[in-house]
Amino acid sequence: QLQFVESGGGLVQPGGSLRLSCAASGFTLDYYAIGWFRQAPGKEHEGVSCISSLDDSTYYADSVKGRFTISRDNAKNTVYLQMNSLKPEDTAVYYCAADRVQFRLCVLSPYEYDSWGQGTQVTVSS
Repeated sequence: QLQFVESGGGLVQPGGSLRLSCAASGFTLDYYAIGWFRQAPGKEHEGVSCISSLDDSTYYADSVKGRFTISRDNAKNTVYLQMNSLKPEDTAVYYCAADRVQFRLCVLSPYEYDSWGQGTQVTVSS
């Protein structure tokens, strides 16, 4: 069974940085595209970034492009999300999830993902 544990969230001032980790167990990480999503209070899940299983190509939402970087370490079975120049509107619970299908390029639709982690809270505030 695919399982994830997210960590690295916290409280940070605007302009600050955080690195989120998504540790996977129960499967081989590089078989799957992995996505990061976030959900702010009263809003639906929003796709943030994803990394493909075939070639590690990446995709970012326009709202985070140039500020966030996704990467994977297959030896550690972990995916990271480096978040720089954080803004108050980045405040949300951040989740990682695995693609429903193995060995394909990633997309940022949450409906294409399952095996979600429990989430980690990111709060950007002065």
